[in-house]
Amino acid sequence: MKKIAVFASGSGTNFQSIIDAVESGKITATICGLLAGKPGIKAIKRARKHNIPVEILDKRNFHNDAVYEKKLNGILKQWSPDLIVLAGYLRKIPDSVVSTFKDRIINIHPSLLPEYGGKGFYGMHVHEAVIANNEIESGCTVHVVSEEYDQGKILGQVKVPVYPDDTPEILQQRVLMKEHQLLIQVINELITQKKI
Repeated sequence: MKKIAVFASGSGTNFQSIIDAVESGKITATICGLLAGKPGIKAIKRARKHNIPVEILDKRNFHNDAVYEKKLNGILKQWSPDLIVLAGYLRKIPDSVVSTFKDRIINIHPSLLPEYGGKGFYGMHVHEAVIANNEIESGCTVHVVSEEYDQGKILGQVKVPVYPDDTPEILQQRVLMKEHQLLIQVINELITQKKI
């Protein structure tokens, strides 16, 4: 059975959608671990509730990138995932990890890439920019993680309308509902079509 590692830095709603899909049999895989970008996040509580191993790797606690990278690679060697899913993970993945897991790291992004992607475009910043620019549609994208932010091959997208009276918070909720569906769809396709 395929093994999925999930990286998260926040509340973990996309992580929860993966947990639910695995437990219901929609995804034929196991979750081998959660890598949390910082302590005290809700994603950790979700993992512990479902007996999923947790590693907390706060980059701020490492005096240089090399030590951080070595620790991250050690965790992944131990877990040996077939697929890594970034579900609201706010750190750039080191090139060595991208290379080791080439085409096996995916990310969910809250816009229709290539629009509103790249450094600085994450979370609410994306939705604020979409509304500030009077866009009539937005959405979400699942893509392969490459060495550059949000530049990897697009695996799936879903569009949502942007209404004139939307706030960034309202738009975020509309996009998030689609994120949960799209992420599960893409993971399932990767597993069933033996792409990982």
